[in-house]
Amino acid sequence: MIDMRRAILDALPKDLLLDLEDRLRAEAHKAHEIVRRELPLNAKRSREAEGQIRFRLQEQGYEEVVQAHGGHLLVNGVMLGTDLKVFQPFARFAGPDIGVVLGFATMPERRKVPPKNMSRAAGVTLNLHLQPSLLDDENTPRPTDMFALFLTARDRERAGLIEEIAIGVIGSDYQDFIFYESLEKFMGGYAADPVEPTQPDPSEEGLGKIVKLRQTRKPFVPPERKPDNDAEEGTAS
Repeated sequence: MIDMRRAILDALPKDLLLDLEDRLRAEAHKAHEIVRRELPLNAKRSREAEGQIRFRLQEQGYEEVVQAHGGHLLVNGVMLGTDLKVFQPFARFAGPDIGVVLGFATMPERRKVPPKNMSRAAGVTLNLHLQPSLLDDENTPRPTDMFALFLTARDRERAGLIEEIAIGVIGSDYQDFIFYESLEKFMGGYAADPVEPTQPDPSEEGLGKIVKLRQTRKPFVPPERKPDNDAEEGTAS
């Protein structure tokens, strides 16, 4: 079974996720301020308008940030290895073993699967190989990429804020998450990476690692107690 968490950590730069968090939180606040200041709507219509504006601002912010961090948007909006079109910005990041196609979605509330649409339905087809029970036929295609989502859930109590940001992977049947972790917890995976030992300097090989002090030290003799030196100096003058 593929370690989904490790594969995503290996493919996505830490700074990418930090910048996405900052940008998407800022866009949520901006959407709220636009509606509050500019649109004379009642409470219900204000919430609906804010939701639409928030998603469009976040979607554009997401697209700009992933490209700034080296993500490659899908060419012509076609899902890899298929003829399925996508209409949202999905960006591919190449990992050492598994590539990750990262999309963006909003959740109705935390840990709830985002609404299914044509783009996400096409994206999760990449996740077939993450569910071994579906791979009984040895002729079944086994794509090497994984489709993951950068997820946000608005704060239902405080307008303009985000309650939770998470990383999620939805199964190919689009029924539930097969991996889900809050961004805060997920980011801990970067700090947990082992520190590679420093390679020894080849020029120091063979010198040994233990420095031994001299067993005896020559006592310090002040200059005025060195008659031979004084005599030599006097002769020179």
